This record gives sequence, C-alpha cells and structure tokens, in this order.
Amino acid sequence: MRFLGVLSLLVAASPLPAQSSPPIDGKRTYTVEWRLVRAGSVTLDYGKTHASMRLESTGIVSSLFKVDDLYEATYDEPFCVTSTVMNSKEGKRHHETRVTYDRVRNHAWFVERDLLKNAVIHEAGTDIPNCVSDVLGALLKFHGMNLEIGQTAELPVSDGRRSALVPIKAIARDEVKAPSGTYRAIRYDVGLMNGVVYSRKGHVDLWLTDDARRLAVQIRLRLSFPVGAVTLQLEKEDQR
Repeated sequence: MRFLGVLSLLVAASPLPAQSSPPIDGKRTYTVEWRLVRAGSVTLDYGKTHASMRLESTGIVSSLFKVDDLYEATYDEPFCVTSTVMNSKEGKRHHETRVTYDRVRNHAWFVERDLLKNAVIHEAGTDIPNCVSDVLGALLKFHGMNLEIGQTAELPVSDGRRSALVPIKAIARDEVKAPSGTYRAIRYDVGLMNGVVYSRKGHVDLWLTDDARRLAVQIRLRLSFPVGAVTLQLEKEDQR
C-alpha cells in the first residue's frame, strides 16, 4: 500500500531539449482510483524552493487500510533537492523518513524511523550528482521540457538510497477525460520503476497537456499483483 514513493512522479538518451520556466507556485488535487473505486486523494503544493504532497485514503479502502502520508521537499533552484521528509501513517504503522542531500560532498543520507517504537529501522546513503531531483522535483523540472513524439530525455533522480538517470520518452498524443475536464495531452513513458531508483518493478505513464501549461492531468501506475493498476486524475488546480 505504500504508493506515495511512486505516485509522486509523480518519472543513451538524446540531449535535453530547450527548457522554459516551470510553474512558480500552485496547488493541485488528484483523485486516486484503484480497482475501479475511488481509493483516495493526492494534494500537491509547490513553489520555487519547496514542494509537498499529501496522500489520504478514502471510502472502503480507508476502512480496510487507512493511509495518511505527508511528503515535503526543499530545493535549491532549479529543483536541486536538498532535503525531504516523509511522515507516513499506514495501517498501524507510523514511520518518518528523512533524507539529506549534500551538494558539497555529492552524497545523500537516508534515515527511516519507527515513531511508535522510537527506533531507527533503516539507514542508507548513496553518491549523487551535484544537482539531483527527488520524484516531485523531477516532475516539476520536466514541466519545463518540450519533447517531440519519439524523443527521450533523462533526469537524475534519487530517493536517498539509490541514484540513477531516469529516462522519459514521449509516446503519443491522447485525449484524457478527468474530473476537471477533457484535455488533449501527450503520453510519456517514465522509467522510474525499473529496479534502479525503486526496487519494485512496474510501469509509469504520465499525461501532460499538449499546450504551454504542460499540466499533469493523469498518471497511471501498473504494478504486479496484488496492487495492479492505480490511476491519478486531476480534480482541481489552484494557481497563486
């Protein structure tokens, strides 16, 4: 049930295309569908030097396995991550995971604690490039790119335990129907769950509007049994 790490996309390539400035500040809410029912909601709040994401389960899923996860990240521009904190309440478990990214030493430190037992349960680290992104930062940075169909780009991504170049390929133009409206969008294949950054294997598709906004309107994760497919769709957007 630990969807947050991969919902936060919500991400020998060709050279990176020209970039424009990503959105400065905003807030988006996404519905989460799992097994044809609404399973929860994701709220993304972001700015130049910070981002946060909250995942809350709802309905029958919440009655079976309650999830309330809050993830926060801080950045140097342009979305070079400096620290992340995830406060995760899932079922009877309450964990806190902190990652510090040292841009001087080019190294990340990962510490996960069990807050109920007041104990460290996992420590790790990895070497990183001078400017690496977490998943949210990579998504925001990707908004500033403009890939043509068939083109591929790579972004350096780390979760504090592993670090890798994540390939992103523009696949096709689709029409997406979401709670917030109907959009013309470009579908991207995001090589995030390839066993390198995240050990769990799966497939991630991302749809961005085919216009100057490049708004993420749909994200679909296809995982192995028992999770299966999880779909996020844009419910509302607030610009500040």
